[in-house]
Amino acid sequence: MISKTKEIIVDNFAGGGGASTGIELATGVSVDIAINHDPDAIAMHMVNHPDTKHYCESVWDVDPREAAAGRPIGLAWFSPDCKHFSKAKGGKPVEKKIRGLAWVAVRWAATVRPRVIMMENVEEFQTWGPLRKDGRPDPVQKGRTFRSFVNALKVHGYSVEWKELRACDYGAPTIRKRLFLIARCDGRPIIWPEPTHGDPESVAVKTGKLKPWKTAADIMDWTLQTKSIFNRKKPLSENTMRRIARGIQRFVLNNPDPFIIKVNHSGDFFRGQKLDKPLQTVTAKNGWGLVDPVLIQMGYGDPEGRRVLDLKKPLGTITAGGNKFAIATSHLIKLRGTCKDGQTVTSPMPTITAGGLHVGEVRAFLTKYYGSDIGQALDSPLHTVTTKDRFGLITVKGENYQIADIGMRMLQPHELFAAQGFPAGYVIDRDANGVKYSKAKQVARCGNAVPPPFAEQLVRANLPELCGQDIPIFRNSKQAN
Repeated sequence: MISKTKEIIVDNFAGGGGASTGIELATGVSVDIAINHDPDAIAMHMVNHPDTKHYCESVWDVDPREAAAGRPIGLAWFSPDCKHFSKAKGGKPVEKKIRGLAWVAVRWAATVRPRVIMMENVEEFQTWGPLRKDGRPDPVQKGRTFRSFVNALKVHGYSVEWKELRACDYGAPTIRKRLFLIARCDGRPIIWPEPTHGDPESVAVKTGKLKPWKTAADIMDWTLQTKSIFNRKKPLSENTMRRIARGIQRFVLNNPDPFIIKVNHSGDFFRGQKLDKPLQTVTAKNGWGLVDPVLIQMGYGDPEGRRVLDLKKPLGTITAGGNKFAIATSHLIKLRGTCKDGQTVTSPMPTITAGGLHVGEVRAFLTKYYGSDIGQALDSPLHTVTTKDRFGLITVKGENYQIADIGMRMLQPHELFAAQGFPAGYVIDRDANGVKYSKAKQVARCGNAVPPPFAEQLVRANLPELCGQDIPIFRNSKQAN
């Protein structure tokens, strides 16, 4: 029997379950209702939130009064399609119908009056305004419709505030920035959660007030192999090779202290980032890859002729033939876009998109350089270090190396979901009936998802009573007009 006294939670535009997951992390229970028109999104939501009632239909086709069934609504979450507001849309015409999806929040406010409404969208949502005849936003009326939307909520008795937040500041290893709007009608103040993470170089982190940003390196699966960029059956495109070259130049050749990792592996523009920072925004068109450094052991008969060593452990047995060792340096590249620089794996991840796998990992494999030799036996005296220059010759912690190979792979869906802040056990590759998802569908769900830490922190701050916490006492709290 359905309780008509317990407050329920509704996730409109539920997608693959990012907001629902964050809400569940805060409250300890699944959202009561999830709505989305996309069967693939609902299927992923169902396998991860089996206790939720699912509506696979347009948000406009769901009657709020029928869905609520007389129960009070503590929270209604809305994440309407953002593509036709985003700057990533460029100068292309936009669809008025899609831009108007946000109005469904006013419908819920008018019919079932949720105590708290939360909405997530791109920053450009604030510029929502009428379109010209050519289908492009009218710059003269920028923000007019957004202001009307806010006023409509206020007319129904809600206090309304909005603010831009970054996912990396709340524990997700991505720099994804989003606009959040909060409206509430219970007279309590709107609370914006304080950041939990920050720049490792900031005073707040160094004094222990905040945790350091989680980085791209934290979510990388170093067990995955990278395929050499050379002698491929299908050569990489010229633009991809140029981007890789720019990354090698910046993050390997010109880097005095390359990022060293442990791995198990046997246009004219380059874009990337350091791995010691949060990953840039994860979108529905994933365009990021990785280049990484490893210590490898050469000449062991495997297909690649090398095996991986743990950098934290002593070197392996020295053989009569002599062990030849190498390291690999790592960074990320984006195979689409026009940004000219890259990033290391020690930075947060960039924004992940839903349109495809376009984020790559590039690994530059370096071998010890001793003149004409590739390496040497460790039980022999150190070979003479020459001053003769070689292409790709670099110094790592005082020792000379040269590039022996460069590998590149695309980041995989489980890495991208981790970058968004999803918990490790989140099911992304199959639905509730065991039907497998393609990688493209997995990435699409990921890029369209709300990073769960956003929803978790916003709910904890504004609805502590739903999270098993006491309601703070606020002085001078006024009933919303």
